[in-house]
Amino acid sequence: GAAMQRFLGPLLCLWALRLPAGGGAAARGLDVASYRERVRAMFYHAYEHYLESAFPYDELRPLTCDGQDTWGSFSLTLIDALDTLLILGNVSEFQRVVNVLQEGVDFDIDVNASVFETNIRVVGGLLSAHLLSRKAGVEVEAGWPCSGPLLRMAEEAARKLLPAFQTPTGMPYGTVNLLHGVNPGETPVTCTAGIGTFIVEFATLSHLTGDPVFEDVARKALKALWKNRSDIGLVGNHIDVITAKWVAQDAGIGAGVDSYFEYLVKGAILLQDKELMSMFLEYNKAIKNYTKFDDWYLWVQMYKGTVSMPVFQSLEAYWPGLQSLIGDVDNAMRTFLNYYTVWKQFGGLPEFYNIPQGYTVDKREGYPLRPELIESAMYLYRATRDPTLLELGRDAVESIEKISKVDCGFATIKDLRDHRLDNRMESFFLAETIKYLYLLFDPDNFIHNDGSDFDVVVTPYGECVLNAGGYIFNTEAHPIDPAALHCCRKRKEEQWQVEDLMREFYSRKKTKKFTLERAPDHGERENAKDTEDASSEKAGERRTSKKSSHSLLSCPSQSFNSKLAVLGQVFLDNT
Repeated sequence: GAAMQRFLGPLLCLWALRLPAGGGAAARGLDVASYRERVRAMFYHAYEHYLESAFPYDELRPLTCDGQDTWGSFSLTLIDALDTLLILGNVSEFQRVVNVLQEGVDFDIDVNASVFETNIRVVGGLLSAHLLSRKAGVEVEAGWPCSGPLLRMAEEAARKLLPAFQTPTGMPYGTVNLLHGVNPGETPVTCTAGIGTFIVEFATLSHLTGDPVFEDVARKALKALWKNRSDIGLVGNHIDVITAKWVAQDAGIGAGVDSYFEYLVKGAILLQDKELMSMFLEYNKAIKNYTKFDDWYLWVQMYKGTVSMPVFQSLEAYWPGLQSLIGDVDNAMRTFLNYYTVWKQFGGLPEFYNIPQGYTVDKREGYPLRPELIESAMYLYRATRDPTLLELGRDAVESIEKISKVDCGFATIKDLRDHRLDNRMESFFLAETIKYLYLLFDPDNFIHNDGSDFDVVVTPYGECVLNAGGYIFNTEAHPIDPAALHCCRKRKEEQWQVEDLMREFYSRKKTKKFTLERAPDHGERENAKDTEDASSEKAGERRTSKKSSHSLLSCPSQSFNSKLAVLGQVFLDNT
């Protein structure tokens, strides 16, 4: 229906194609199914060793077969890998892990945590798992998706981050103590991405829980960055959140800035928000004008636009995927192919690559198994079906297996030149790298749903549609179902309608009899009647969209006009 198209439209146009049997990739002799199975085996090799050797620590140390806490103490790899389990089709392990997390994870701990990392990995991972839990066969609460244990955990984790946002500018500190809030003496310098990467998770939380505080602080932070852009329209790398002075003035699309741009686009799609999209499109113009050279992107001084570093960072490889989301597929492909040449040169993307010299940068030769180039390949493959993109997937599987696989998992590559390894397996390897690889090779995955298949769920607020596709991935590859944001909250117009009815009710109570007719059994639409028709009241202007879309508040048996509900209890006029 129209309502569904409204919130799924922008993404579905990219993802609606189905892979034709024996399509372009097969013509080049790439066996998609066998690579998909190899990716699945990679996942379990890493995941089982994490459980065996590292759980309940955050991460596996694959060279010594033990574990370590890195970003907090939340069994992070387990939270991060949870939705990947479902994408691989493993419902029984998903259900087991949900129980383990409910019993074992505690956020009331004296730990200094990164606000950014806790949000994208923990809050994002829990929200995504919460929204997927019914699909995974978990017995959900009556109020789901507006309530549930994983949602409560996500909200608890997010509340621990809120003190960081209490600054004069609304831009958050980078670190917060989960027990005591912001430490006295905490540095006020935060990177741009650490300020602008909250809207996807925090708006989802606000829509599901009904508490606007999360979306409000995320929006305020986004707008503060926008307000502090330079005259030529660029943002720098690090800013003082107290004074709003730019400390690092390098502007580009990579580390320290990356997911701010990503979240303007994804926030705009998720929330159907024109303002966020227009912000991004303004930035996009400035980025093209000042940082783009021959389909590469350099770093420039944010005020002058002069080149400061002619380097490509592996984190920038998300950009072609983001361009594909706004429909700029040709430019995306050209930049992707540049990045792919670097991959082919080294068998991975070095953290920094000097573009003019065509080689790695000193001390930045490593590849920690990052997902960004594979992520872009996945998006672009949905949009173009170009078999070159599957070849990147093949190369990634081959080189990660050849260079990085060890007895206890997969190890960060310390140096792509001599293949030395580091004793670390980042949680994003299971959350993102494996997930995007699998989705690249699995055209029929439920994540790629084109809207032809969906579930209808009855919530306390009426019926809503879920799992119809158009998922928005947070920057840790945790998919959020945009339709879920419409399940748990009465729309603004409906809120006004309640207020108008209440006002009308109380103003007339003294003078006139006000009746609301009881709904007939067969559920026909009927009108709230009054001795005088009140439809001419000024407030009626705000109700325009009521006619065009079925109210999400209504029950099957009676339309919204015929009742007043307060906190879920329905009052008719005779109570």
